[in-house]
Amino acid sequence: MPQPTFEELFRSARHSAYHLEMRDAYGLDEDYREWSAGHRFDPAERWPWWVELVSSTVARGVAVQRARIVSEPLSSYTRYEYELTAGHNVKAGEDVRWLPRRRASGLALPGNDFWLFDDTAVLFNHFAGDGTMTGEELVTDQTVVGLCSSAFSAVWERAIPHEEYRPT
Repeated sequence: MPQPTFEELFRSARHSAYHLEMRDAYGLDEDYREWSAGHRFDPAERWPWWVELVSSTVARGVAVQRARIVSEPLSSYTRYEYELTAGHNVKAGEDVRWLPRRRASGLALPGNDFWLFDDTAVLFNHFAGDGTMTGEELVTDQTVVGLCSSAFSAVWERAIPHEEYRPT
């Protein structure tokens, strides 16, 4: 049986889709390069597929939450994410929080970013050292799912809501 795609997992979520990000930089794509050069754009217009996916999911009653563990002062890439969050993630319906890395030291965290769907499946995102995505890994083992659920909850509890977070 083929593995469901990310979009299929997202659209089939019944109550929650939680994302934990722990890197200070991801693939430095053309959008990031434009932003770095001073060109500002409306992220909702740039990525309408994400706005549609999240907003339709939230409309079904699914909680979509994203937590980012970040080094401070923020890297240029994380500042880019921060500046686009309100017009992209929050506008689409995500609840986003930020956790300064120094406040995460006592937490047990998995080694990779992940999406957790309905506390039943984890989709790990694998990255190369330069931030390019190298693949995904779907895991349904309940021990691993439980670890990720616990980790996300612990991060979420300590993290600062996007509207209140003021990066250094």
